[in-house]
Amino acid sequence: MTNNNIAIRANIFHFLNKDTYEFIEDGLLVVINGIVEEIGPANKLMKKWDGIISILDRKGKLLLPGFVDGHIHAVQTGIIASYGAQLLEWLENYTFPYESRFQDIGFSKESINFFFNEMLKNGTTTAAIYSSIHKESIISIFEKGAELNMRIIAGKTNMDRNAPANLLEDTKSTLEISEQLIEKYHKHKRISYAITPRFAITSTKKQLQELGELKNRYPNLHVQTHISENVEEIKAVKELYPERRDYLDVYEHYGLIGKTSLLGHGIHFSQSEWERVKTSKASLVHCPTSNLFLGSGLFNLQKCLDMDIPVALGSDVGGGTSFSMLKTAAAAYQVASLKGFKPDVFIMFYLLTLGGASALDLSDKIGNFQKGKEADFVLIDLEKQEVLAQRIKESNTLKEKLFALMMLGDERNIDEVYLMGLRV
Repeated sequence: MTNNNIAIRANIFHFLNKDTYEFIEDGLLVVINGIVEEIGPANKLMKKWDGIISILDRKGKLLLPGFVDGHIHAVQTGIIASYGAQLLEWLENYTFPYESRFQDIGFSKESINFFFNEMLKNGTTTAAIYSSIHKESIISIFEKGAELNMRIIAGKTNMDRNAPANLLEDTKSTLEISEQLIEKYHKHKRISYAITPRFAITSTKKQLQELGELKNRYPNLHVQTHISENVEEIKAVKELYPERRDYLDVYEHYGLIGKTSLLGHGIHFSQSEWERVKTSKASLVHCPTSNLFLGSGLFNLQKCLDMDIPVALGSDVGGGTSFSMLKTAAAAYQVASLKGFKPDVFIMFYLLTLGGASALDLSDKIGNFQKGKEADFVLIDLEKQEVLAQRIKESNTLKEKLFALMMLGDERNIDEVYLMGLRV
């Protein structure tokens, strides 16, 4: 018997699909070798497993699949909440100078360790992660992810123009380093590699072409990038790519749009871009705290859901202002409200778990407690911070309690976090 054979007794909540959730008050989750074996009412399963497996009594706690963060920068923690700029100015004033420090392996390791600790203590167990251009930063990410046995998607950021000289890399070097990293880390433990052009402004046509050819050679890789986040950004893309009909067409032309593409932001899409994203089966990642902080605009979550476009939520640290996916979901709800749409709380928790996993093309591995899934989960204490505890006393239904948790909860409510059945 290994130490990730475990059973947890708690109130279990998860989604079977977008429209169906399961809530087991006083349930039991059984994990064998880090994989979900069984869930059900504790009074039915305790006799079966008692004496066979270690059972942790967490009655009264809420047991959820771990949260999915679809867009986060491991190399921007130190500049979170940097005052007073929109996107392009913010990159120039804060992001690029800070990211240049990640060529130092000691600094990189220390920063990446802090980054992973912050994600985990907020209940994030899966993330799509951006590095800097430096090999040192992405290796630090992969090595920490492997050490934790955490499911991550990550890739070396690629830039060859419109950034400081020390953050630019010629296309030949980018391709050589990327292929070395793919061969070493893709599918190593629970790691998936993502081809990562930062955005169209910082890549030449030659670089995007080469990255598209790389995707063609490794078709099961993810692609992650930014798109249509800021009005000035879109104008710059039009000037740099006048032959392309719109921002999305830049990535389409170079073969970077498809089922495993993760497109961060997508705030200012034309109707044509919405329709082509839908047809391509690419996923959008909504980053509400970042969009509000940088004044970028309001994402149209209702349209995304109505068109059945896969969507995840992203903290987008450090443009985003919190590692907490609960706070990210609360901000997404508020952004939707400003657009005249009040999303159901169950939809928001779906996006945090199974919906996020689906958008990242990982729903066969994570996102709920179906038998055979990887056992990544969080235990939440609804009474651990006073304002939420007071609100819960006045909540009569599961829906009311979840809504209060989403709007008021934070890392103080994350009591325990497990990866593959092991508490981290």
